[in-house]
Amino acid sequence: MKISAKKIALLGLLLTASGVVAAEDDPWMVRVRAVKLNWANGQANGLAATNVQAQNTTIPEFDATYFFTKNIAAELVLTYPQNVDINIAGVKQGTIKALPPSLLLQYHFTDLGQWKPYVGAGVNYTIFSKRNNILGGGASVDQSSTGLVAQAGFDYMFDKNWGFNADIKYIQIKTNVYVGATNIGRLDLNPLTPSIGVTYRF
Repeated sequence: MKISAKKIALLGLLLTASGVVAAEDDPWMVRVRAVKLNWANGQANGLAATNVQAQNTTIPEFDATYFFTKNIAAELVLTYPQNVDINIAGVKQGTIKALPPSLLLQYHFTDLGQWKPYVGAGVNYTIFSKRNNILGGGASVDQSSTGLVAQAGFDYMFDKNWGFNADIKYIQIKTNVYVGATNIGRLDLNPLTPSIGVTYRF
């Protein structure tokens, strides 16, 4: 089958045009944030009498966002394992580590100029390590927690690439607390996590 030079030229033009569109609408965005972990510290199943609480802290966060369309995106939220101080009756009694990645599906509002608000929902999977480092090894928590995440925020874009980000999430994180082999109740950590950071859109 013969292909004319005109058809080859047309195909080349289409490929070039599609490459330009891809370059102008790169689907990737990254952010670096400072996040405040405000733990709810709900006490369930008898734990209230012991008053076990995680102490609020601020952590660094990195996230990568991929846009399927100009409005629909997925965001992967990452950090490295973070120290979480555990207080009992108001006194620090140990420090565990928590690694809490989240994956969210987002809707971005794109018709407001430099303002780019969004909402999202997804799932969190928190891994606890050094989890028996409470009361000198006398108490411990679960290995992991799975829960839902809700999110709202905005990017204010200074130019095509750089912007300011403000974000807040509600994350379901819970763990049982054990003294020896005895489950003494559930700690509903469920943090509210306001954050600010820098946005870069490729």
